[in-house]
Amino acid sequence: MPVTLTEVAAERVRSFLANRGKGVGLRLGIKTHGCSGMAYVMEFADEVDEYDSVFKSHGVTLLVDPKSLVYLEGTEMDFTKEGLNEGFKFSNPNESGSCGCGESFTV
Repeated sequence: MPVTLTEVAAERVRSFLANRGKGVGLRLGIKTHGCSGMAYVMEFADEVDEYDSVFKSHGVTLLVDPKSLVYLEGTEMDFTKEGLNEGFKFSNPNESGSCGCGESFTV
């Protein structure tokens, strides 16, 4: 299953990449972190690594390493604004729970 962005999230990522002036896309992954065990990580990617899975969503290239793909398959990333808070939000069908603060999740 692909990893995707909503149109709003894609627009935000395109804006960040344009301001940065370089990069092939956005790298998504997971790391061991927080009270529930795993956390999402994002960083700009300047090149595609040999074993990356590459997804295109609304004109944005998403790169996912093989270890993270197991946990991210089918995930959709959105960008939301709620009052003074704004940020990326993940809808991951593999999640079985998350911590109260929203910083980490379990599969």
